[in-house]
Amino acid sequence: MDLGFLLQASIPSWEAVAILFIFFFYLAIAGSVLPGRVIPGVILSDRSRLQYRCNGLLSLLVLVALLGVGVKMNYISPTAIADRGLELLSATFWFSVLATFLLCVAGYSSSSQSASLKPHITRNFIHDWWFGMQLNPHFLGIDLKFFFVRAGMMGWLLINLSVLARSVLNATLSQSMILYQTFCAIYVLDYFVHEEYMTSTWDIIAERLGFMLVFGDLVWIPFTFSIQGWWLLTNKVELTTAATIANCLVFLIGYLVFRGSNKQKHMFKKNNKALIWGKPPKVVGGKLLASGYWGIARHCNYLGDLLLALSFSLPCGISSPVPYFYPMYLLILLIWRERRDEARCAEKYKDIWAEYTKLVPWRILPYVY
Repeated sequence: MDLGFLLQASIPSWEAVAILFIFFFYLAIAGSVLPGRVIPGVILSDRSRLQYRCNGLLSLLVLVALLGVGVKMNYISPTAIADRGLELLSATFWFSVLATFLLCVAGYSSSSQSASLKPHITRNFIHDWWFGMQLNPHFLGIDLKFFFVRAGMMGWLLINLSVLARSVLNATLSQSMILYQTFCAIYVLDYFVHEEYMTSTWDIIAERLGFMLVFGDLVWIPFTFSIQGWWLLTNKVELTTAATIANCLVFLIGYLVFRGSNKQKHMFKKNNKALIWGKPPKVVGGKLLASGYWGIARHCNYLGDLLLALSFSLPCGISSPVPYFYPMYLLILLIWRERRDEARCAEKYKDIWAEYTKLVPWRILPYVY
C-alpha cells in the first residue's frame, strides 16, 4: 500500500459512516428494548446507585443473527468491514473526537451536583477533554460509558468475523487464524455472559468519561485488538503441535485468573462474607479483600488479562513483532493504571491500604512485580 492509498482510505467514506451509524443505532435500540437483568451499580459518593440493563449477550446474538440473514439473502457482504478497515477506523476516530468535544460542552455547562454528573473541571481544556469531567454522562437515557465499552467489544468481534470471512474467500484460512478467532470469540462471549461484572470495574466506578475512555473503547479495543487477524490474512504461520498446546494452556490459565479474580471482586462487593475458594474471606479493615486471587497479588486480574492478550498473539508465531503490539501495549497500560489505582487507594483507604500492601506485597506478578 502506498502513501496515497493510505491517505485516501483514512478519510471516512459515506459507506463507513453509514455502517458506524447503523451499528450505534442498533445498539441504542437493542440495549433499551431487549430483556436483560437490571443490575444496580456500586454506591456512589452521594449514596446513589445507577441501574444497568445487562442484555449485551442477547444484543450481540441478535445482531450476529441479523447479519447472518443479511449475508444469506445477499443484502450484506460478509467482508464489508474487512474491506473498509481504514475507512471505519477513521470514521470511528473522528466520531470519538466529536463526541468528546460535546461531552466537554455538556460538562462545562452542567450545574448538576449528583455524583454521576457533577463536573470535575480544571479549566485546562486538554486535561478536561482527555480525562473527562463527568463520571456517568447520559444521552437520551443511555449511559454513554456503558454503551461505548459495549460497542467496542462487539465491534472487535464483528471485525474478526469479517476478517475470517475474507480469509475463507481468499482460501488462506489456517490453523493459526482458527486459534486466534476461537480465543477472541470465547473472550468476547464470556465478557457479555458476565457483563454485570463490568459495573464494578475501575472504568465504570472511577474514571470520568473523556477522550481517553471513548477512544479506548471505540477505536483502540476493536481496531488494535484485531491486529493479529489482519496480520494473519497476509502471513502464513505453521504451528507445531507443542506450540498449539502451549498456546491453549496460556489462554486457559489467563482466562481462569482473569475471570476468577474479577468474579471474586464482584461477589465480595455484593456480599463481603461470601466464601472465597470455600473459605471465609480475609478482609483488611473491613473493606479490602485479601483472599483468593486478591491475596496473591493486588492486581491479579491484570495478570490474567496479560496472559489472554499474549494467547491472542501466539498463533502468529515469533517472526514479527507486529502481532505482539497488543500485549506489549497492554503491559504498559496496565502498569500505568495500576500505579494510578495504587495512588488512589492509598489516598482513599490510608492506613488500611498500608496494612493491605504489607499483607499482599506483590502488585501484579508474584515474586516479580
